[in-house]
Amino acid sequence: MRRNDFRDLLIWQKSKLICTDLYRATNDFPTHEKFGIVSQIRRAAVSVPTNIAEGHGRSTDADFARFLYMSLGSIRELETLLEISGDLDYFSESAEFLARLNEVSKMLMSFIGTIQSSQ
Repeated sequence: MRRNDFRDLLIWQKSKLICTDLYRATNDFPTHEKFGIVSQIRRAAVSVPTNIAEGHGRSTDADFARFLYMSLGSIRELETLLEISGDLDYFSESAEFLARLNEVSKMLMSFIGTIQSSQ
């Protein structure tokens, strides 16, 4: 079921790219949000690929699925933060990022299903 390296996983690659893009995009947020919403967005964004990587290193598929669910939870958190950022007019690209997160979310759900059906 598992490949040799988490870097081979398309969901890891796409979520890492979203993370780095969000880090860049949040540089343009108001300075007074540096320790507020910017910090929360970055923490949630980095959580997605890191949980995929950490789960991949676990010894069982059940553990791996648990970490994939954590990544999914971080995506839901990010979606909320990006919607709030858009509502506050901090972020005009929230719709684009929401679409990208939706794609990764669907990929995660499919991958979780594959892992769980092989147990």
